Amino acid sequence: MSKKPKIVIVDKNDNVIGCKYREDLTPKKDIYRVSALWVTNSKGEVLCAQRSFDKEHNPGKWGPAVSGTVEEGETREENIYKEAEEELGIKDIKFETGPKYSTLERPNTKHFRFTQWFLAKIDRKTEDFKLQKEEVEQVRWLTEEEILKIYKKDSEFFSLGITTWIKLFMNK
Repeated sequence: MSKKPKIVIVDKNDNVIGCKYREDLTPKKDIYRVSALWVTNSKGEVLCAQRSFDKEHNPGKWGPAVSGTVEEGETREENIYKEAEEELGIKDIKFETGPKYSTLERPNTKHFRFTQWFLAKIDRKTEDFKLQKEEVEQVRWLTEEEILKIYKKDSEFFSLGITTWIKLFMNK
């Protein structure tokens, strides 16, 4: 059985220093790159995606519309366009570059990464997205108020990065 593609490994300044297979990563040591897509619509709602229940990390949790680990030989931009098409069937939409953050200083994290966010405004019904079932169970448009209400009631509903999204995108 062949291994999946290698992922890009970076130093604490986000400079590429090599590549490794995911299963060969050393938790709390190796730092890798992730691309994520924050999708809103003209109503100001946020597109959230429920991760597949078969995922190793955060199965069944709700997170950003799209995210993916940058693989050997690709840029963050190439990765987010690839992931958006694979996971949600999004094509022919220009993404804006958003903020970048790292988990290096986040307490209790097992995985160090730099996440480059991209932004998009898309007016589509949830049923118009073509979901990749290995990655995404379902998608849902939520208002910022709904996200905050759900988070206050049950913080486990969302993946671990929820507090970062609130700070980066909701100005709360």
